[in-house]
Amino acid sequence: MREDDGDVGRSAGGLASVGSPMLEVGPKAEAAKLLPFLALGARADLQAAAAQHVLALTGSGPGRTLLAGQAALLRALVELAVAPAPAPARDAARALVNLAADPGLHEPLLAAEPGLPARLLGCALDPQWPWAEEAAAVLANLSREPVPCAALMAALAAAEPGKPGLEQLVRALCTPGYNARAPLHYLGPMLSNLSQRPATRAFLLDPDRCVVQRLLPLTQYPDSSVRRGGVVGTLRNCCFEHRHHEWLLGPEVDILPFLLLPLAGPEDFSEEELERLPVDLQYLPQDKQRDPDADIRKMLIEAIMLLTATAPGRKQVRDQGAYLILRELHNWEPEPDVRAACEELIQVLIGDEPEHGMENLLEVQVPEDVERQLQQQDRQKQERLEQAQRSRSRGPRDANRGSCTHPRL
Repeated sequence: MREDDGDVGRSAGGLASVGSPMLEVGPKAEAAKLLPFLALGARADLQAAAAQHVLALTGSGPGRTLLAGQAALLRALVELAVAPAPAPARDAARALVNLAADPGLHEPLLAAEPGLPARLLGCALDPQWPWAEEAAAVLANLSREPVPCAALMAALAAAEPGKPGLEQLVRALCTPGYNARAPLHYLGPMLSNLSQRPATRAFLLDPDRCVVQRLLPLTQYPDSSVRRGGVVGTLRNCCFEHRHHEWLLGPEVDILPFLLLPLAGPEDFSEEELERLPVDLQYLPQDKQRDPDADIRKMLIEAIMLLTATAPGRKQVRDQGAYLILRELHNWEPEPDVRAACEELIQVLIGDEPEHGMENLLEVQVPEDVERQLQQQDRQKQERLEQAQRSRSRGPRDANRGSCTHPRL
């Protein structure tokens, strides 16, 4: 995820990169000359110009590499990013978004300012901070990697004594207008990254907290694929905890309709088929659209696949008519990798049950030779998918496209 002057981008790419920097990258000595102008208390116009200069440098690989070696400059950038007006906090924060988009720069960033996750977390969760979205975007990038993700978890744990920081994060994510000046869409990818850790999943899946139930409506959030994708990724990660599948599929949570509805289109089903579907999936309007984001559709399928890991889970998914929605999705799906994931799930639903002792697919021990064969088949399938995608993408290209990169969250 990178930052530019445009709007917030899609979940898979995040904020767009700065693109071709306006200023030419100079030697380290030239970059070091910026430091006095970035310091708090510097003249406001010079400070703003220096921040814009640094932001431009972060739009290119050489520029980011140059800045990574300037620990004092990075510290000054962090100080500006959390400083009140008239400091150019937004440009400083956007520069940090670009730097954090490169995993190779996480170590120098944290070395220059070990408290970076905690300081940005305070900004991201401050309902009055105007650049909270930029702070959340930096944290979403940082939390992709284990070390800064652990630092962010520690900051959340220490956010407020007696009140879990994760609770604050979820409340900010699920409360419309929590910050009137910042949409906070990037709290979604941040939570998705954090949910890769067992401690976060334990919090989210605590039946007494009702956290998952608060997240479910956001699987259909219309205004941002960033927020929607982050929530779907979070739910998918929670589905790895097979001990909670019965609760997730049961009446207390009833997760399956929320995973299926974004995959459903306007198809007409027979009365007999409709009776097999949950109420929320019956008689959908003729203008019903599937989620337009292929990555989100794939994550939804993967979440349902995880819920079929156990025999009771497979039965519940079958009994709620998931096959009908997936059948129509497969007929419609234009993306080969999403269609392949859909095929695999359909095979699980219509196939024979595993033999005794292998009912839990997440706990099956695969022999090494079989695993090697499966890995080879996966590689071959991936190569075929990539070849098909290259064939579809041939044609005129925008001459400026090569200057922008869009790292995943």
